[in-house]
Amino acid sequence: MPATLHEHALFAGVPVLAGVHHLDAGVEPHAHDFLEIAVIGTGRGRHVTSQGERPLRRGQVIVLRPGAWHGFAGCAGLVVANCCLSAQALRGELAALHDIPMLRRLLWTDPVASGTHGVAVTDVDPAAAEEAVAEIDLLGRDLAAGRHRPGRVLGRLITVLGVLSDGREPERRTPDASVHPAVAATIARLEASPAHPWRLDDLARAVSLDPAHLGRLFRRHAGLTPLGFLARLRAERAATLLAHSSLPTARVGAAVGWDDPTYFARRFRTLVGLTPTEYRRRSRSEGP
Repeated sequence: MPATLHEHALFAGVPVLAGVHHLDAGVEPHAHDFLEIAVIGTGRGRHVTSQGERPLRRGQVIVLRPGAWHGFAGCAGLVVANCCLSAQALRGELAALHDIPMLRRLLWTDPVASGTHGVAVTDVDPAAAEEAVAEIDLLGRDLAAGRHRPGRVLGRLITVLGVLSDGREPERRTPDASVHPAVAATIARLEASPAHPWRLDDLARAVSLDPAHLGRLFRRHAGLTPLGFLARLRAERAATLLAHSSLPTARVGAAVGWDDPTYFARRFRTLVGLTPTEYRRRSRSEGP
């Protein structure tokens, strides 16, 4: 069962964390309450997720949403470049990234899609991977310099994300159309009140669309249905509460909109890969 890495313990007052790591041993499975991007460089190793273990290869890009978990095994000279984004910042000062189609797919659509447990693994060409690793290294150096350089950090971050988006497989590189206003309005409504007992009919009525039409639009732009998006959103919020609050597990479920403890446990495990109790136990075992 994975431990949980905490945003408040790792981020030094900035919304970004970055560095390049050279691994000759495994990394125990761990979850995050922030978003992580891992770019795989040279070397060998296996990626461990709720779906099992799979060999890593140069040019893979792993994106994990908050609450998701993974690990590395059998590493030998494996280069992993990490770029992590604050979940709070993604809802605040970095929220504008969601408005850029190619970044929306990289950071939101693919890892949120149904059945991924919040983890998306895609490929970029080797040259893009090498460039991304170099830019993440520079970003990490800027962050470690101890000087307040928000403009430079933001510039480096956008460069990293742009390199990864441009280097993806052709079918994933084609930018999506701008988010349909009805989809954007629905996402805003769900994010503002995830605990509300939303129904598809209510959401469709609020944007003056037929429920089936809203469902098709939402799947096209967000990769899953409105209620599927809501479930992922609730799981991410629940993961944060489990890691950072002393609320009983049942109350955590109720706080995010799942009043039935059994149903909450089942949905959380489906979306995160652990039961709420397991997730909390591991998050507390490595306190801040």
